[in-house]
Amino acid sequence: FSMDVDTTAEERPKWDNKVQYLLTCIGFAVGLGNVWRFPYLCQTYGGGAFLIPYIIALIFEGIPLLHLELAIGQRLRTGSIGVWNSISPYIGGVGLASLTVSFLVGLYYNTILAWVLWYFFNSFQQPLPWSECPLNENRTAYIPECEKTSPVNYFWYRETLNITPAIEENGTLQWWLVICLATAWALVYICFIRGIETIGKAVYFTATFPYLVLTIFLIRALTLPGATDGLVYLFTPDVMLKNPTVWLDAATQIFFSLSLAFGGMIAFSSYNPQKNDCERDAVIVGVINSATSIYASIPIFSILGFKANSNYNDCLDKNILTITNAFNIGDQNVTRANYGSWIESLNVTNHKELESLNLQKCSLQTFLDESASGTGLAFIVFTEAVIKMPGSQVWAVLFFVMLFTLGLSSMFGNLEGVLTPLLDLHLVPKCIPKEAFTGLMCLVSFSIALIFTMGSGNYWLEIFNSYVGSVPLLIIAFFEITSVVYIYGIKRFSDDIKWMTGRYPNIYWQATWRVISPLMLLVVFVAYIVVQAQVPATYDAWNPNNVCISNTHIYLLYYYSIYFYSFTIFH
Repeated sequence: FSMDVDTTAEERPKWDNKVQYLLTCIGFAVGLGNVWRFPYLCQTYGGGAFLIPYIIALIFEGIPLLHLELAIGQRLRTGSIGVWNSISPYIGGVGLASLTVSFLVGLYYNTILAWVLWYFFNSFQQPLPWSECPLNENRTAYIPECEKTSPVNYFWYRETLNITPAIEENGTLQWWLVICLATAWALVYICFIRGIETIGKAVYFTATFPYLVLTIFLIRALTLPGATDGLVYLFTPDVMLKNPTVWLDAATQIFFSLSLAFGGMIAFSSYNPQKNDCERDAVIVGVINSATSIYASIPIFSILGFKANSNYNDCLDKNILTITNAFNIGDQNVTRANYGSWIESLNVTNHKELESLNLQKCSLQTFLDESASGTGLAFIVFTEAVIKMPGSQVWAVLFFVMLFTLGLSSMFGNLEGVLTPLLDLHLVPKCIPKEAFTGLMCLVSFSIALIFTMGSGNYWLEIFNSYVGSVPLLIIAFFEITSVVYIYGIKRFSDDIKWMTGRYPNIYWQATWRVISPLMLLVVFVAYIVVQAQVPATYDAWNPNNVCISNTHIYLLYYYSIYFYSFTIFH
């Protein structure tokens, strides 16, 4: 077996240098979730207190699994299907399941990049198109749908998605999204056309540029009024560690953030020379990924604090104007500073008149609580905050370029997790060049992803995001680690690592691989199933009143996804 591996090793492409490899792995791991998921979890689960379960999950689940994938790929020098077939033909389905997940995740992930491109193209307008409601056809008033919500929501749900009222109504293809989706896939293909030869060059930009933009945002955000409120809100500890959901979300976040079980890390490490310190690589990638999440949280919540402060002041100003007009008070008498005392005084002397004004409830805490994750953060909350910043076009362009480069690096890993196993198994006829096969895969993916550009596309994307890249990955990772430890053999695996790195895995690696990591994966999987079984299956359907509509079909898809991936693994 080892002779076969060594023979094919000479023919296998290699990274130009170690920096390319590390940047590619970091780019795959550091993605959109670091910017729009981790800060939200910190804010939701007690700020700095969330870092405790997060770091525990990183140490005992994330890094050990990452080390295992990098080591097994580097030793066997093949893609995910080839690795698990080599260990045992009975677990070859693990590689097939990884390939399937990478393919399906790539479909909707690149659709998000298409949305980012659409916002990027619109960021050059003056004023920004989501800063105010459009006029009706007669140009006599604003469009009622926009007035009932906000310009930011209207631009996202109507101008961008043109969303239907429910998932059962497909709607038509939105031509602007089709063009953006085609552009996104074309850019992925250009960067991926010759495999690691072109990926290795592209990551010099895609993996480093987001850090430059984050640093620029950090410097600017910390100078904005209200930035301190956002940071205090983010990092003020609120101990919630007794809540099991905190530990569940921390474990899943570190797991998905490191892009484990997709097969991409195995594929990337398979292009390494076999004499390489994969242990150090795993620690470097894991630490940089988590540090990036924390680093990204600071500018994000500084800007959200600025937005909350601006909304709070606008709320006070509207109430002050209403009060001065109603009670004929001088403009200089009621200010933000003495607003509270005026309200208390009028509540005593003119209670009924004050109550009839229906003043808005102005609370800074309430505005801070409006933070969101996922597309809500990127396309609604953050875009609204950018409007209020001087030079809003510049900041919008920088923000969406950063998101696109983050997502593009992750797409390299998703596509590699599909192409490498297929090419390694020689399932592609030799008459088809690799460049042509890559183009064919991108074309097929683009064609299937057109479902996300329809009026109901956002609903389908949310379902894919919730179920395709969650439970299946937990199942795959559990069988990965148990297969290496108990089928391939921990002694044999340790000998391989000694041969590759020059030292045996220490007691930390041994304990996590044998017991801790599999047990954590099993607990997280069971907890995830229990939590999902208790939560009604619903999705948010767009209408001006933001109504949440229940849909039982999501239950069917959820349980079907578990069955499908379990069946794939045990093929």
